[in-house]
Amino acid sequence: MQTAEVVLGVLRERGRKGLPCEQLYRQMFNKDLYLVAYGNIYSNKGAMTPGVTGETADGMSEEKIEQIIEAMRRERYRFAPARRVYIPKKSGKLRPLGMPTWSDKLIGEVVRLLLEAYYEPRFSRSSHGFRRGRGCHTALRDIRETWTGTAWFIESDITGCFDNLSHEVMLSVLSEKIHDQRFLRLIRNMLEAGYLEDWEYHQTLSGVPQGGTLSPILSNICLDKLDKFIEQEIVPQYTRGERRGRNPEYVRMKSRMQYARRTGNRDRARELAKATRTLPYSDPMDPGFRRLRYIRYADDSIMGFIGPKAEAEEIKARVAAFLRETLGLELNAAKTLITHARSQRARFLGYDITVQHCDTKRTGGRRAANGKIALRVPPDVIKAQCARYRQHGKPWHRSRLQNLDEYDIVRIYGAEYRGVVNYYLPAQNVSALSTLEWHAVTSMLKTLAAKHRSTVSKMAARHAAKVTTAHGPRRCFEARRRREGKEDLVARFGGIPLRQDRRAVVRDPAPVPVPAPRKELLSRLRKRTCELCETGATVEVHQVTDLKALGRPGPGQPAWAALMTKMRRKTLIVCATCHEWIRANPVARLSELGSLGLAGQDAAGHFPVLAAAWADGVYSGSGERVAERGVHVGG
Repeated sequence: MQTAEVVLGVLRERGRKGLPCEQLYRQMFNKDLYLVAYGNIYSNKGAMTPGVTGETADGMSEEKIEQIIEAMRRERYRFAPARRVYIPKKSGKLRPLGMPTWSDKLIGEVVRLLLEAYYEPRFSRSSHGFRRGRGCHTALRDIRETWTGTAWFIESDITGCFDNLSHEVMLSVLSEKIHDQRFLRLIRNMLEAGYLEDWEYHQTLSGVPQGGTLSPILSNICLDKLDKFIEQEIVPQYTRGERRGRNPEYVRMKSRMQYARRTGNRDRARELAKATRTLPYSDPMDPGFRRLRYIRYADDSIMGFIGPKAEAEEIKARVAAFLRETLGLELNAAKTLITHARSQRARFLGYDITVQHCDTKRTGGRRAANGKIALRVPPDVIKAQCARYRQHGKPWHRSRLQNLDEYDIVRIYGAEYRGVVNYYLPAQNVSALSTLEWHAVTSMLKTLAAKHRSTVSKMAARHAAKVTTAHGPRRCFEARRRREGKEDLVARFGGIPLRQDRRAVVRDPAPVPVPAPRKELLSRLRKRTCELCETGATVEVHQVTDLKALGRPGPGQPAWAALMTKMRRKTLIVCATCHEWIRANPVARLSELGSLGLAGQDAAGHFPVLAAAWADGVYSGSGERVAERGVHVGG
C-alpha cells in the first residue's frame, strides 16, 4: 500500500483536474491512512467520550486497525447507532448532537481525509466554512475589501441544513465524481446507522449527525452546488457595466462651480462646492450597472447587490427555488432578509455589516468613507456578554469559581474576555467592548475578594501589572502559580488594546508539507515497545481525558500516572499486560509498590520491574495477598 501522503496527493491532483475516482474503496484497506486519522482525532475532547458502547480512544492499537481493515475488506463492518445528546442554542432551542463510537469516528475521519483531499481543490473561493486556511475572519475580510458600494444585503439561512439534507441527494452528488459503488455504499451505511435517544433506537431518514467528523465535508460538498449555481448562473446575469455613469446633477453643479471660479465669483463658487459634496459623483440608479457578490460560511450565506430592490427579490426567490428543487432544502423565512445597506445593518457571523456614508468626512480631498463596508460589534452581543457577569443589576462575583485558586480564577476570566476581543478586533467600534471589560474585571475582582474575604480595591492592587503591546504599555491583572525549578505560570486578564486591527484573522493553519504521519504519538506507537516495562510486544495506547486526571505528583499517584506526568503526555504506549494492570489498579500507590521493590525507576525514568511482576503473579491487581511475597497490597 502507498503512504497516506501519496494517496492524498494523488486525490488532490485528480480533484484539481476534475477526474473521477473509480477505486476509492480500496483506500479503506490502507493502514497508513488510519494512523493519520488517529493522529488527527485522538487529542479531541470527544475522543474519550463513549458512544452507545464503552469504546473510546483508550486501548487503541495497530491490531484494532487491522481488525477494522479486515472487516472492510470483506464488507462486514457495521456502524453502530450514535448516542444523541442535546446542547442549548442561543435562541433557547436545543441542538441535537450525535456521539458515534470510537471505531466509527476513526472510519469517519479516514473517509473525511479522502473526500477532503479530492473535493477541496474543487470548492468555490466563496466558501469559507470548515475549510483549512479559511474561517469567519477571512469571509468578513472579503466582504470589507471587495463589497464597496453595495446597495442591498440578501441574508440567507437554511432551515435545519444538517438535519434535512437528503441522503439520496448527497449520494447523487457524490456519485457524479465517485464511481465506486462500494465506497458510496459505505457512506450510505454510515448515514443510515440511526441513533439512540434514551436507549430507544431511531432511524435517520435524512441529514448528517452534527458531532460526527463527516458532517462538515458532506454539507460543503452538497452546498457547493449552491455556490456554483450562484457564481455561474446568477452572478453573470446580475453583473454588467464597467463602471457607473456620471451623475447628471453632479456634472451640472460642477460646471456652475467652475464658471463661478472663472468669473471671479468666489462666494458663489464656495456655495456650489459645498453643494457638490452632498451629491454622489456617479449615478446610483444607473440602469446599465449591476454588481452581485456572494459569500457562504457553512449554511449561512450573504449576497451584496448593487441594483434595485425588485431585482434583489428576484435573486432571493431564485436561490430559494434552487435549494428546494435541487437540494431539497428550505430557506428560513425569519432569517432570510433583504436589508438596505446604508440605512440598516445586516447580521453575518456575529457582526453587524453596513455601508458607510458621510459627506463631511474627506480624506485627500475625497469622500473616501462613502460606500465602504463597516464591520461593527452588535450592541446586543455586548449586552449578552456582559450578562454573564451581572447579577442583581450589577457586576457580581461567581460563587462557582470562588473555591479555585487565584491562578485559575484569573485564567478563566482572561480566556473568556480574550476570546471575545480577538474575534471582534476587525470591527471599527471594537472600543465598545470597554463596557464588557469593566463588567468582567469587576466580577473577577469581586470573586477574588469573596475568596479571600477582602475588598475589591485590595485585590486590584495585589494583582495589578503592566504588559508591553504594539501600542505601548497597558495595564492588566496577573496571577502566578509557583513551580519549583521552572518558570512561574502566569494567568493574565486584559492588556489588549481595544483598537481596530484590520489584519486580525483567526483561521486554521495551512497544511504543513511534511511526510505523514507526523504525530509523535504515531512514532511511539510504531516502535512497538511498552513505555512502562520496556518490553517489545504487541502494544496499545492508554489515554486519559487530560493531565489533571492523573492527580497531583506524590506518593499517592499511581506509577503509570507518574510516568505520564513526567512525560507530560495524555497517552502512554503499553503492552496488553501493563494495560490490564493499569485498568485493574487505578489507585495503586507508588509507596506501596516501593515496599515490594516494584516501583523503582531506572536511569531512563521507566518502571521495568512493575509489569513483569504483574505478569509473573508477584503483584495482584485485585489487592489480594501475593503468595510469592506473602504480603497484602490493598488499595
